[in-house]
Amino acid sequence: MRTVRLRRELPGGTGVEVTSLSAEPQPGDVVDGRFAILELIGHGGMASVYKATDGATGGLVALKIPFVQLERDSVFRERFQREIELGRILNHPAIIRIVPVERSSRVYLPMEFVEGQTLWDRMRHERPLPVDEALCIARQICDALEHMQEHSVFHRDLKPTNIMLCRDGSVRIMDFGVAITATARRLTLAGAKGIGTPEYMAPEQVNGRRGDHRADIYSLGAILYEMTTGQRPYDEQPDMYSVIKARLVGDPVAPRALNPSLSPAVEEIVLHALARDPGDRYRSAADLKADLECPNRVVPTGRAGRLRPVKLRSQAWVVAGFILGALAAPVLLFFLFLRLLRH
Repeated sequence: MRTVRLRRELPGGTGVEVTSLSAEPQPGDVVDGRFAILELIGHGGMASVYKATDGATGGLVALKIPFVQLERDSVFRERFQREIELGRILNHPAIIRIVPVERSSRVYLPMEFVEGQTLWDRMRHERPLPVDEALCIARQICDALEHMQEHSVFHRDLKPTNIMLCRDGSVRIMDFGVAITATARRLTLAGAKGIGTPEYMAPEQVNGRRGDHRADIYSLGAILYEMTTGQRPYDEQPDMYSVIKARLVGDPVAPRALNPSLSPAVEEIVLHALARDPGDRYRSAADLKADLECPNRVVPTGRAGRLRPVKLRSQAWVVAGFILGALAAPVLLFFLFLRLLRH
């Protein structure tokens, strides 16, 4: 395991160098003599994010530091390095900005620090969101996706927890940990079964394909569905297995069935973005944004009337039925054997 070089500030303004093999950074630690950690902001699936002061500028940054045990995984390190490189490629107001670092003693990612809340936190307090607010958020995400598409970058994990709503009304897309470019080789972490978050994954991702910009459009459609209806697509399914299966064989409940105040035009936009076949979705984020800017000009095509929502049985019941069947088979064979003996 690589050592982590930190400088821990002591009372009185003095500091000492600390060598840590396993401990996660703590408030007071200084990473590479530059980033002074103030507090833990939150944990993700593979990393922690800290609020820190940048000694080079005096400003605040968000410091994404992977869990120590993951640093030993060469694939994870390469994926993290890819996220850093993508941050250098992308330059857009709606995409979190990466702070450049020339040399580092460990794997970490400094980013701009923005005040606000995630879209997930916003929806915890109000569901569904006002339609005008939902469309405004979606338009800004489209702007970012259009910029990404121009650079052949695909996020592949768009979800409410990866979208920051800033206090000034702007939006930031975060966490490019599983993002790829059109030419990048595929990376799979040890033990990983899929890329993305099941509730927002496009059907082609569920099938194991890497996906392209249309997978991001599908994820945005799922987010827009949730913002305007208060529910995620396929929330009516009994378990995650059924959610994934339904995404491949069925359609979500029509948005207006969940929120009758929605206009048929907004429902059409949502369902167009959520088309199961990538070829049936919006061709680009720019096309989606054009409809979001003028929804009243959108003519419904009757998509809602052609939906085929499916209700799958819980995987637990399927497994239980299989087990009961397996247990019952020997008993039935035993009675059949007794009957044959009597004859």
